[in-house]
Amino acid sequence: MGGKGMYQAVVFFDLDGTFLDNDKNIPAENIAAIQQLKQNNILPVISTGRNIFEIQYVMDQAGIDTIVSANGSYVQYEGKKLKAEEIKKPLLEELIQFAADQGDVLAFYNNREFALTAANEMTRENYRLLRLNAKVDPSFYQTNEVNFVNVFNYDRDKLYQDKFAGRLSLVRNNPRALDTMKWGVSKQTGIKVLLNTLGLENVPTYAFGDQLNDLQMFDQVDYAIAMGNGHPEAKAKADYITDSNMDDGISTGLRHYGLIK
Repeated sequence: MGGKGMYQAVVFFDLDGTFLDNDKNIPAENIAAIQQLKQNNILPVISTGRNIFEIQYVMDQAGIDTIVSANGSYVQYEGKKLKAEEIKKPLLEELIQFAADQGDVLAFYNNREFALTAANEMTRENYRLLRLNAKVDPSFYQTNEVNFVNVFNYDRDKLYQDKFAGRLSLVRNNPRALDTMKWGVSKQTGIKVLLNTLGLENVPTYAFGDQLNDLQMFDQVDYAIAMGNGHPEAKAKADYITDSNMDDGISTGLRHYGLIK
């Protein structure tokens, strides 16, 4: 697979607040920008906290089938799996018990589907915004591989991070939920897997993002581009701050670096 002659550059796009508008749709100018990148022999990659089944519509509309999903937990190239990080059952059971003690709901994910341990106001609001139907099946993890978990709470980041240090990585990706991966897994590790597997370590890399779960991605690429609507920490780490996700920020950033005309 691959080799250095394949691509001129690789560009990674976060979705929510970045590649998507605030209604979770893809602006037409972003679809046009992806076409131009491909014509210029540049590989566009989605790099997101979300799971593949949630964003198939984005991949179809944008014409992108290479993705670092679930914050690096599931990586695919041209629709084929490169790597999946499985969270094992004993660790999941410990997490389930700990969450139950806090009164928190969990969502288990793999690349195909997800299920909740229970439903509450937080989960209903979350999946309404994501336009997903959430089923409740507390035993889902017993018969399905789990690559990624959401822990639903507003402010227990440190409690969980301390409890599972060295075993699970937890990062807040939205106000209601903590993205939960195997320890050390992040967008950064997913990007490394992709570049190393394809032999693209020496090709220039760019990333667009807006949130705290994009900081490690920014560390991994040559050029980090923060959205105008981004978190102050994302902007502070960026090499370039472009316009907002509602104001053609993607094309502006790509043009800034001469990746499209």
